[in-house]
Amino acid sequence: MDNNTVELPDLLLLEDFGGDYPSYIEAVYKVFKRDFVSKKTKFRGEELRLKWHPIYQEKAYTFYHMTHEGEDEQNRLPDLRRCERMPWANPTIEKCDTWSLKIWPQVRTGKGGTRNRLCIWLELADEPDYMVILDVREDYKLLWTAFVPQYPHEKRKKQKEYEAWLKTQKSPGDT
Repeated sequence: MDNNTVELPDLLLLEDFGGDYPSYIEAVYKVFKRDFVSKKTKFRGEELRLKWHPIYQEKAYTFYHMTHEGEDEQNRLPDLRRCERMPWANPTIEKCDTWSLKIWPQVRTGKGGTRNRLCIWLELADEPDYMVILDVREDYKLLWTAFVPQYPHEKRKKQKEYEAWLKTQKSPGDT
């Protein structure tokens, strides 16, 4: 990807709110509402849906997943790196093809069974990478989460997944 073509909104920083977390998280939610509730973000022309229930702290559950981290759903913790990049989620999704981002299907198995997901990977030279995950449902796609890979092994794992998927794709000359 040519990072020169990627123009992202500014990060939304806690320090810009004087360290006042309640005011900050409301500002992050305001961006979420603008980009995903009022505007209706589209992925390749298809309107994305959100997971609303269970409502968490009077906010859509998708917002909770995009701004908190942790395996235990009942004890996820706020992740400032995710919050800071909320303004990036919409353009990452809507401009994924324009920006030639890596996009590939993933299969995830967990308590709820097997899920089909799409991973959108925004690789940046001067910022940490950013990934958006969509849950593929029968008739629509659900915005699931977004995160910043924090450790080199996370990026290596995603790169291996992407390369494995690429190997399954036929070239135009293949029969």
